[in-house]
Amino acid sequence: MPGSNLTRVEAEERKAIVLAPIHYAVALDLTVSARTFTSTTTITFGAQAGASTFLDLIADNVSEITLNGESLDPSSVFVDNRIQLTGLKEHNEVTVKADCVYSNTGEGLHRSVDPSDGNIYLYSQFEVPDARRVYAVFDQPDLKATFDFSVLAAQSWIVTSNMPVANVTEVENVTTAEGVLGDHAPETAKRWVFETTPVMSSYLTAICAGPYAEWHTEYLNEDGRTIQMAQYCRQALAEAFAKDVDYLFDITKKGFAFYAKTWGVPYPYAKYDQIYVPEYNAGAMENIGMVTIRDQYVFESKVTDALAERRVVTVLHELAHMWFGDYVTMKWWNDLWLNESFAEFTSTLATAEATEWHDAWATFCSGEKSWALRQDQLSTTHPIVAPINDLNDTYVNFDGITYAKGASVLKQLAFYVGREKFFKGINAYLNKHAYSNATLADLLHELEITSGRDLKAWSAQWLEQSGINTITTEVSTAADGTIEKLTLRQSAPAEHPVLRAHRLAVGFYNEDPATGKIVRTDRFELDVDGAETVVAEAAGKARPALILVNDDDLTYTKLRFDAASLEFALANLQRFDDALARAIIWLALWDMTRDGELAAEKFVDVTLRLLATETESTTFRYALACMSTAAWHYTAPAARASVIEHVAAELWKLASAAPAGSDQQFQLITAYLGYGEEGDEAFAANARGLLDGSVTLEGLEIDNNFTWTLMNALASVNVYGDAEIDAQLAKRDTTENREFALGARAVRGNAEAKAWAWDQALHNDELTNMQLEAVARGFAATPRADLAAPYAAKYFDVVDWVWKNKTFHMAEALLEGLYPAYADPAELVRLGEAWLAEHKDADNALLRIICSEIESSQRTLKVRDFNAAL
Repeated sequence: MPGSNLTRVEAEERKAIVLAPIHYAVALDLTVSARTFTSTTTITFGAQAGASTFLDLIADNVSEITLNGESLDPSSVFVDNRIQLTGLKEHNEVTVKADCVYSNTGEGLHRSVDPSDGNIYLYSQFEVPDARRVYAVFDQPDLKATFDFSVLAAQSWIVTSNMPVANVTEVENVTTAEGVLGDHAPETAKRWVFETTPVMSSYLTAICAGPYAEWHTEYLNEDGRTIQMAQYCRQALAEAFAKDVDYLFDITKKGFAFYAKTWGVPYPYAKYDQIYVPEYNAGAMENIGMVTIRDQYVFESKVTDALAERRVVTVLHELAHMWFGDYVTMKWWNDLWLNESFAEFTSTLATAEATEWHDAWATFCSGEKSWALRQDQLSTTHPIVAPINDLNDTYVNFDGITYAKGASVLKQLAFYVGREKFFKGINAYLNKHAYSNATLADLLHELEITSGRDLKAWSAQWLEQSGINTITTEVSTAADGTIEKLTLRQSAPAEHPVLRAHRLAVGFYNEDPATGKIVRTDRFELDVDGAETVVAEAAGKARPALILVNDDDLTYTKLRFDAASLEFALANLQRFDDALARAIIWLALWDMTRDGELAAEKFVDVTLRLLATETESTTFRYALACMSTAAWHYTAPAARASVIEHVAAELWKLASAAPAGSDQQFQLITAYLGYGEEGDEAFAANARGLLDGSVTLEGLEIDNNFTWTLMNALASVNVYGDAEIDAQLAKRDTTENREFALGARAVRGNAEAKAWAWDQALHNDELTNMQLEAVARGFAATPRADLAAPYAAKYFDVVDWVWKNKTFHMAEALLEGLYPAYADPAELVRLGEAWLAEHKDADNALLRIICSEIESSQRTLKVRDFNAAL
């Protein structure tokens, strides 16, 4: 399929024609208008003489194209986002001048206006392949090149790129056009010229420009070089960010040292910037030498410890990419998982071993792994090494399989071959393929050499097959309480019938009489393979209170306890001393609940007991979220109202008893505010009282973000409306508060608000990506079936229009955000299955998005009926 959706076949064909060395000289003029910028690109490259190929470019207008000295007619050769190049020579030079468009969707070169001070901020986001929205390019990862960037911009701005600045000169005869600086007066311009990059992929190039606040330090690299480091953010966030800059520099330096020591390869690039940018679609992006990070990670208001830890993991994740993904890059997007899984695995390892967040693996289990288990049980699951036929396939592969399942599997691989041998293989891989492209086969080859293990069978089971196994514990006990036989039975779903080899541990847990805590008293590490494995070491040992298979979370599997262990876990989960053990057990209980094997009310009760004592913030966060799903969606309809009332009352009670100012207090009261229902006078009084100060929880600060949490809660139950929301926004009109206000308007609990939100999300093209997400999230968040019901049919009616008329990210945000999950699941399933029957030939990426939503409703229906039958 031609155009913006490049296929793998096309990429392979172009790779065979376009030859190294490839060099780009890219000149951007950011002074011309508030809508467009001028892009001039000169590319030199080798080719097979006489061959033809194409450049990628998404532009408003192409004014000039010159190939080997010959002027080409843009109207003839620029078609469907491609520039056709024919009659190539052995050595070629092509120059393209175009007018490209700023985005407000976080794709290409995003332009953000900060309403608090009128400042304009630009940043690029080029993954998957959106460098073509900024300059003409062979936009695929295996056509690596060197790049020279120069940027003309307002003299008061800062401009950054992948490399250090070579020089900056004032250009007195150029003044920014009206509107380029928003409401600020036009200025004269400067030209920033950057040093030539090393060989790199186009999706890793980057440009940021604007009046960013800046901080600088340096790091003495392990190879003796001094690495210049910088951090940037919007001026409006500078005061808040200044409090964290030294900490974040320190975390980054710890990452430099940890990775260099672990992999034996010092940081390879000239500098390292981290720039916190507004309205960012992802968590962050590993642009070489200049990482972009969402500026929700600049904390003006109190945040959960879970989010504070996630910021650390994100910083270390992107730093890991400088080696794994940037220094050595995948050939095609089917190995995207290797970039992301490795960065996720090693950033968690670094967080646990090099920072104060020592329970990072518990965080990983509760957060990332639960994401993987959820996606791996959909019909849209895929192998970790997924077949990627085109770019649309790639877009939807930034998922729990690519990140979390892959990271879990790499963690197991490190145990399987041994940590020292594993990282010795990584060292060989990085050195052998430095500044080039590689494949999974290249990595496994190095690991086989260092470990002496044949990894082909391991790869076939774990990386090339879909689905997840279940390991069930069976135990027979003698009359004296000793174990006669401990058996682990492995099963697989019928649609993915592969039994895998697991390296795992079995832990025995009992009460410590001195403390009353449940602690591990014994542990066995073993290989589990096939349908049945006997744990020989357990025979003759005293039966413990709980047998925990996959202790220390070494493998990736679903767990089912023996009956006695299950009963003990349900009664005593909150007493377990180890955060990772609690996370593993809790995740297994949640998996049983969503599979319709454990009563939703039992899960709610065990979670409430856990929340009274849990200290690991991410486990706490996910426990609250999953309890909400169980209460609102999985409980028997006849019992739901009483369960919701009970949960709300317990959350308020727990929040009131939590330590003053603690993370637990903050999470509990925030969760409580999601259980409001219209007409609940006590809820309204509590929420309004917290806002006006007549109700207090000691240590709870009613800061900006929490004020909007309260506004949201009051709007959802129709206590507050547009007037109150507008008045609150008028107090402090910022980028973030505009998003909060839009979300509050959308969450209002009435039909008029839902109609407004539906229309705004679909048809207001002035909304930024983050504003659209806020509207969609508010639209779908009100837990009332009567408000959601009218949109069940409307949703499936607009799917095709959304897919046709929106960019991928905006389409994904709409199709996931507007799904009316609180409508009758039976009706959603009926409508969804009818849509699927009529769209068998739809794009695979679209089918995956829609199937995921429909199957969520199918699961809700199944589990609700299970609970109703109890």
